[in-house]
Formats: sequence, C-alpha cells, structure tokens
Amino acid sequence: MSDEISVNRKASRDYFISETIEAGLVLKGTEVKSLRQGHVNMNDAFARIEKDEVYLYQLDISPYDKGNKFNHEAKAVRKLLLHRNEIMKLFGEVAQRGRTLIALKMYWKKNKVKVLLGLGVGKDKGDKRQDLKKAAIKKELQQEFKSNQIKG
Repeated sequence: MSDEISVNRKASRDYFISETIEAGLVLKGTEVKSLRQGHVNMNDAFARIEKDEVYLYQLDISPYDKGNKFNHEAKAVRKLLLHRNEIMKLFGEVAQRGRTLIALKMYWKKNKVKVLLGLGVGKDKGDKRQDLKKAAIKKELQQEFKSNQIKG
C-alpha cells in the first residue's frame, strides 16, 4: 500500500504556495477504514483557525460501505493537530490580506494520517495563463532535446 492517500492537484494551479506545514488529523474509526480504501476527495479542502484551533473544511471522506448507524458524515469539519507555536505562526500569516491554508496532500506516517497544509495566495487568470505557457515551452524543449539525443 502506498503512503500517499490523496493529492490536491488543483492547489498548485490555483494558488502560489509559499510554505508548507504538516498536521495530524482527528478521525473516527469508519473514516480511517474509508481512507484505507482510498475513498477521499480533497480538491476543495481548506483550513481555518478558530479559537486557537485549526479545522479542516470540505474534506470529503465517503462513508464506509460496511459501516452501521455509527458511520461518519462525509463532509464533516475535522480538527487538525498542531503545536501552539505553529498555530500562532499560521494565524499571523493568515491574518495578512489574501492568504489562506490549503490542504495539499494526505498521507500515512507511522500508521497516522497526516495532512500537508500550504500557505498560499490565490492566482488570477493572467498568472494561470503564464504557468500554462511555461509548461508548454518546457514540454516542447524536452521533446526537442529527446529527439536530438536519439538522432545524434
């Protein structure tokens, strides 16, 4: 089984990520079983700081198919585990205009679920277009380099 559970591919497209931080995630038993089966979607997941605690919103963990009446809610708000000094540092960064905490990746680390949070600023359309142009140029250069290596 891979250590990686899920990746938010939209995050790097929509945000400039300046720094990352690892956080633990408080889960119920059926949520863990669902994660082991890979039933998670974190495309719109983000974190907020409320009353000196950090919470993860819009993380969609599908209900466990063999669960009973104690099964979990799919889009419940989940608490993140961070040290107090990390929370205060993030609070200072998020208080600045336009910064947000985005869930980038979810993975296993020593049988615990961890979430990689990114501190980001939203991109506008021009920035996204520039990124697409850079990617296209890079791809063309790699193809040209490859074809030159094969010929000569």
